[in-house]
Amino acid sequence: MSKLYFTYSAMNAGKSAILLQAAHNYGERGMEVMLWTSAHHADTPDAPMGAIESRIGLRAPAHIFGAHTDLFTAIAARQGQGKLGAIFLDEAQFLTADQVRALARVVDQLDLPVLCYGLRTDFRGALFPGSAELLALADHLREVRTICHCGRKATMNLRRQADGSAIAVGEQVAVEKSDYVSLCRKHFFEALAGG
Repeated sequence: MSKLYFTYSAMNAGKSAILLQAAHNYGERGMEVMLWTSAHHADTPDAPMGAIESRIGLRAPAHIFGAHTDLFTAIAARQGQGKLGAIFLDEAQFLTADQVRALARVVDQLDLPVLCYGLRTDFRGALFPGSAELLALADHLREVRTICHCGRKATMNLRRQADGSAIAVGEQVAVEKSDYVSLCRKHFFEALAGG
């Protein structure tokens, strides 16, 4: 029986590397997979393909999804061209609630496992809409751990200005990774308070 999986963490925990390793394992067993990543990481706004890349140098081509991508139809069409073993989706926090529901339909109606990887919360400590829907609907949740500078588990993503000070307001999405640091809850709130 296929399931909807959500693997989440703070930034820089290795989610993309884990995704690429799992997709590679399917390939070694002769199973085709379909990889997806967010349009936030596309070279051009209308690019149909991009890449999932990890900080340790792993990389694989991936289909691009945006807010209006009909994932169910695209996956069903691809499955019609030949047997798929699984669907892997990086940057799942950028999914809409409707897209998460479409992925649940992929699991339930097309009998394909869907493995989503992404952030749980934004730089304000609020759930991303896609993550919230995945937390509600996923059959299996897994947290990938990374650590704060103090050694505690990092669960928060702090956005910083060029001078290193915390940003507490602004657009939810800014994809330049160097603007973020993963922190434990204590140090996240201390940084937001200016301490």
